[in-house]
Amino acid sequence: MSLIVQKYGGTSVANPDSLKIVAEKIISAKKEGKQVVVVVSAMGSSTDELIALANELSETPSPREMDMLLSAGERITMSLLAMHLNSLGYDSYSLTGSQAGIITTSRHGRAEIEKISGERVKEGLEKGSIVIVAGFQGFNPDTREITTLGRGGSDATAVALAASLGAEKCEIYTDVEGVFSADPRITDKAKLLKEITYALHLGYTPFFVQDY
Repeated sequence: MSLIVQKYGGTSVANPDSLKIVAEKIISAKKEGKQVVVVVSAMGSSTDELIALANELSETPSPREMDMLLSAGERITMSLLAMHLNSLGYDSYSLTGSQAGIITTSRHGRAEIEKISGERVKEGLEKGSIVIVAGFQGFNPDTREITTLGRGGSDATAVALAASLGAEKCEIYTDVEGVFSADPRITDKAKLLKEITYALHLGYTPFFVQDY
C-alpha cells in the first residue's frame, strides 16, 4: 500500500467549512487505498494573532514561551480535523511534533529538523489510521523543550516526514500558485516550478505543489 503525505496550510484549514473540505480530500486518498499522513498549519491567521497577543503583554517575550504559545495553533487544527474524520467513520488521531518524533536543534523560533523517529506515526499507519501531525514544531531532547521551525515550518515538516517515511509523494495544498525559483516579490525573473525532487539514500520521492 502506497503512502502519501498531505500538507494543508493556514488558509486551507481556516474554519470548520474548510476543515470539512480538507477531510473530503483525505478520505478520497484513503478510498484510493493509500496510507495517509496529514500535516497541518494553524487555522487562518491565528499564528499572527498569537504573536500580537504576546506583544501586547511583553515587549520582549521569552523565546521559550513564544514557542510554547505558537505551537498551540497547530495543535488546535490537528485535533479538530481528527475529531471530524472520526465522526465520519475514518479512524484518525493527532500527534504533536514531539509525539511524532520530530527532533530538532535547540534554537527557539528557528529550530531545524535533525531527525524523525516517527514511531507513533508508523504505529498508526500499521493500524490503518489516518495520522495527523502538527506542523511547524518539534522537540529538542537535550533541553527537553518544545521548539518551532519558523515561517514555512509546516512545509518543512511535511517534506521531512515524507522523506523519513519513504512516502510515494508529498502533496502541499496551498492558496498560492506554488513554489518559485526565487521570491517573486523581489525579482520578476522568478519561475514557477512544477515539480521539485530530492534524492534519498533509499530511493526517490517526488514533491508536488497543488493549488487548493
